[in-house]
Amino acid sequence: MALRNSFKIKLLVALAVLAALLAGCSTRSISDSGYKENAWGYRQDSSTPGLYQGELSEFEVLGVNPEAGVTQDDIAKALDAKQRLTLPKGSSVMLVQSGAMIPDEMMVKALEKYYSVSVFSGLPLSNKAKNYSAALRLAAAKGGHEKIVVYWGVLETAQKGFGTKAVSWVPFVGGAIPDEGQEMRIRLKVALVDVRTGQWDMFSPDAFGDSAISARHAREASDQKQVAELKAKAYEAAAEDIVKSYSK
Repeated sequence: MALRNSFKIKLLVALAVLAALLAGCSTRSISDSGYKENAWGYRQDSSTPGLYQGELSEFEVLGVNPEAGVTQDDIAKALDAKQRLTLPKGSSVMLVQSGAMIPDEMMVKALEKYYSVSVFSGLPLSNKAKNYSAALRLAAAKGGHEKIVVYWGVLETAQKGFGTKAVSWVPFVGGAIPDEGQEMRIRLKVALVDVRTGQWDMFSPDAFGDSAISARHAREASDQKQVAELKAKAYEAAAEDIVKSYSK
């Protein structure tokens, strides 16, 4: 009986620790990367309140209907028609950030170092279009763009409270006692779509991480500083990957 009770206690402790860890972890879209704090610490809040409406579906962007009947012949023809995509420096591209009305300025500037960039809305449609991909390609064609660059991204965060958290309100010279550490990571996914043919490639740049400690009164500023720094690194890497993979 004593052994059974001991096992139950250990199990409850383990579950409590797991729950605490989960409560301190969160994921948010790069298009919804604002900050809001509640009883569990960080929770995402729209950078533009009332605007974020979710993400574009990869199926929509790439012109794939998961409900359509697909035959082996369809697959073989797609493979036979596939050609290597290229995007020489100086080409005109239409840039779309999933979930955002306008792509982040840092991403626009990163691509403008190599290409002529026009921006387009990445807000999902309330009424799902049957051929969203074709409509997107037509919009790009009317703008004279050879390729469409669509990207998705997530920010993953984990918080760790320090022993000073219970007294973080106590002031000291220059501010307050740092009481929480935050690990943050950004991951992107980028699709390059050929406007004329609809063929596409997709890749993920290297993920970037960052660590920071903060006191309660500076939590939001610290969080948003991490977001900005990681976005800048990831966007630069994405632009460089496009150049390395498709410019020749």
